[in-house]
Amino acid sequence: MLHLQNDLRCHNINLVSPSHYVPQIVEALCHAIPGGLHIPLIYNTNGYDSLDTLKMLDGVIDIYLPDLKYADNRYADEFSHCSNYVESSRPAIKEMYRQAGNLVSDESGIAQSGLIVRHLILPNDIAGSADSLRWLARDISKDVTVSVMAQYYPCFLAWQEPMLSRKITSAEYARVVEILQSLHLDNGWLQEIDSSEFYLPDFQRQGHPFSQ
Repeated sequence: MLHLQNDLRCHNINLVSPSHYVPQIVEALCHAIPGGLHIPLIYNTNGYDSLDTLKMLDGVIDIYLPDLKYADNRYADEFSHCSNYVESSRPAIKEMYRQAGNLVSDESGIAQSGLIVRHLILPNDIAGSADSLRWLARDISKDVTVSVMAQYYPCFLAWQEPMLSRKITSAEYARVVEILQSLHLDNGWLQEIDSSEFYLPDFQRQGHPFSQ
């Protein structure tokens, strides 16, 4: 951690899918903080988190970056094998917001603390975007920072799933934009409709990171 801060000059330490490594992360911090670690820690998660674990991290994590994937457990179970996603993710995000609050950035625009909620628009309203965004505005805050993504692209076995076998349409995208505007969720980012092509890895490139 100190190498990232002192030698590589990183702005933060991004802990990706960290839930099952929390004891090791805390142990590492016990060594790094006395050594001068001070850059923000980001808890980058799919939102399916243990509330007890999050409560133990109160005061440890600076920035929470969860997904809000589904508003309906039927789809969560069918496509992610997670039959209780909604009742797990929503209390978890509430706890993250209680700890970190709204996003705070420094004079250079670099995030220092707060909550950023990601939401990926999926075809056929699988993500339940309206329900999820209304919940954020009602139960979290209209000032919460939201990153709404339009980059879904059906890869691998997704082509075999009729409901997931295509990118989102311009009409589906427009409906989510309208909901964002009607709820006055003005803080955050909104990907363009063509993001699915922009973020798609080049699987033909020699040495791409997904090569075997």
